Amino acid sequence: MADRRKLAAGNWKMNGTTAELSQIDALVAAHGDAGCEVLICPPATLIAPMVARAGGKIAVGGQDCHAAEKGAHTGDISAGMLRDAGASHVITGHSERRADHGESDADVRAKTEAAIGAGLVAIVCVGETLDEREGGRTLDVIDTQLAGSVPDGATGDTVVIAYEPVWAIGTGKVPTTEQIAEVHAHMNARLKERFGDAGDAIALLYGGSVKPSNAAEIFAVDKVDGALVGGASLKADDFGGIIAALEG
Repeated sequence: MADRRKLAAGNWKMNGTTAELSQIDALVAAHGDAGCEVLICPPATLIAPMVARAGGKIAVGGQDCHAAEKGAHTGDISAGMLRDAGASHVITGHSERRADHGESDADVRAKTEAAIGAGLVAIVCVGETLDEREGGRTLDVIDTQLAGSVPDGATGDTVVIAYEPVWAIGTGKVPTTEQIAEVHAHMNARLKERFGDAGDAIALLYGGSVKPSNAAEIFAVDKVDGALVGGASLKADDFGGIIAALEG
């Protein structure tokens, strides 16, 4: 079994102004020397000031990037620009991007390739809707998304996979530990089939209504190497509880 890195990643989504950087100060003070990797992905406007406040104790990432290096793409941001601002990671293929912006697996793959090319670690998101879950199609959906979204040559140093069942994001609903275990074991098997030992080293995160109260139970599931956390990452106390559970 590969030694996959543990990662507690927070996605602030479209939340946060400079006033909220005080949460980073609190996070650094309490968990700057955590026994796992800690990452916050704030709005792009906060990346550079957050990097400065984090002082290398906490990693900072982007929430999305364009596939192109530069060009006439008003309102978009390239992977190289994120890197230049001090980011080390970027989320690609989040279900909100897939749904709200019509991003296909091919789009996600292109963005992921751009991220890797710029020296960023890409957190590639996959996950099924409630209709797909109830229709018994979860593993087929995951297979399709992994095959289409993850580029050739992926390794544990360049890619992280986040399983986020769409029906659990921001709803308070959480899959059973058996359901999480099934998907994570399936993803690990597929990545090993495609990439060999390099695939086995790709960290697998769970995301979807992760809270301090359920984090330890989720992290006890085999092949869950951390979490991609939404709302609970906005407050240092809440996210700190999740970090502590991952360290434990």
